[in-house]
Amino acid sequence: MPISFRKPLPAALLCAVAGLAASEARAEPAPAFGLLLHQAEASSPRLAELQAEVRAAVGRADQSGVRPNPTVDLQVENLAGNSNAQLIAPVQSTLSASQTLELGGKRSARLAAGRASVEAARAGQRQAVADFGYDLAVAYAAAEAAQTRVELLQQDLERAAEDLRVAKALVEAGREADLRAIQAQAAASAVRADLETARATAMETLGRLSAMVGASPPFSSVGPSLLALADGLPIVPSDAPATTFAIAAAEADRDAAVRRVNVERTRAAPDVTFSLGARRVEGLGSTLIVGGVSAPLPLFNRNSGAVSAARAEQDAAEARLRLARLEADSNWRSGQYRATAAQAALRAALEGEAAASEAYRLARIGYEAGRTPLSELLAARRASTEARERTLEAKSQRIQAEAALARLAGRIPFGG
Repeated sequence: MPISFRKPLPAALLCAVAGLAASEARAEPAPAFGLLLHQAEASSPRLAELQAEVRAAVGRADQSGVRPNPTVDLQVENLAGNSNAQLIAPVQSTLSASQTLELGGKRSARLAAGRASVEAARAGQRQAVADFGYDLAVAYAAAEAAQTRVELLQQDLERAAEDLRVAKALVEAGREADLRAIQAQAAASAVRADLETARATAMETLGRLSAMVGASPPFSSVGPSLLALADGLPIVPSDAPATTFAIAAAEADRDAAVRRVNVERTRAAPDVTFSLGARRVEGLGSTLIVGGVSAPLPLFNRNSGAVSAARAEQDAAEARLRLARLEADSNWRSGQYRATAAQAALRAALEGEAAASEAYRLARIGYEAGRTPLSELLAARRASTEARERTLEAKSQRIQAEAALARLAGRIPFGG
């Protein structure tokens, strides 16, 4: 019995399809890299987190300077008892206020530690923003490269279709065996499969780029080219930067750790609490002034464990600072080598692409004239496509190397 498809689609499914179509219609191409970076300052969840962490550090620093609150105390004595007891001990009401005074420089130490923590948070933010600029440049270049590869494979599929058409024409004319047409068809099918994979990769890279900057719906494509800048980038600088964001962040973290040690040291000093109040004795009609002073005896707790922990954290911060300085020099040298190698690879790839394109053109002419076998034509076309992909990869590597040098030099790449 044949199956009927006349039943209408569920309303929910229709709404989902309509929503998907509307989302795709609203999707726009990504703007130029510099503009995208500026837009990310207001929309990127990653940058929003960094800004929130700095605000949190400022809030903690403000709180560190607050003095202890005063305490108000009301006590009533001799509320219950017989009349004879109340004659001996009448009801007494005492209202007093007490204030703890911090000694040993506790407040000033906390204030200094709070300010140092804010500077450490801001230094870490600057480093993280530079890292974000690098990651965004790499993601933008990856999305553009994936999109360009789709275009290359679309062109290759057109060339494969044309090669198949010529092969079929030669087979029909009796100048080629049927096997040649089958080989050309297989080559075209392989390109079509690569094209579908490339399209999926392009959508994935666009999704990652969109998520980085908080774009919704995801970008449909990449607009102005970033890879086009690869061939015209300046010569790799030889002088290493005097400092880097990573070193500055490590220094600020070390300074904050030193301040925290001082905070823990001051906690060992006992605080003094002064109290002053008035006592009312029922039946006598008189009011008495009462006062007192109290202070803890530092017999058991001198905060030595917390001081030791803070000193250990300071040692760890010093070690991280030494490591940051060593890595900065090593990373700059490796960045130079990578950028220089990427420049050379790009020049070689461009030369190879030109040679491979010419080889395919000559192979195509020779095949149509019957002087070149089909296997040579297919190999030449495949070599031409691979050469173009190598150029694309070389451009991506050059962009990534330039972005890495910019991050180490403490600047946003590509005029961001």
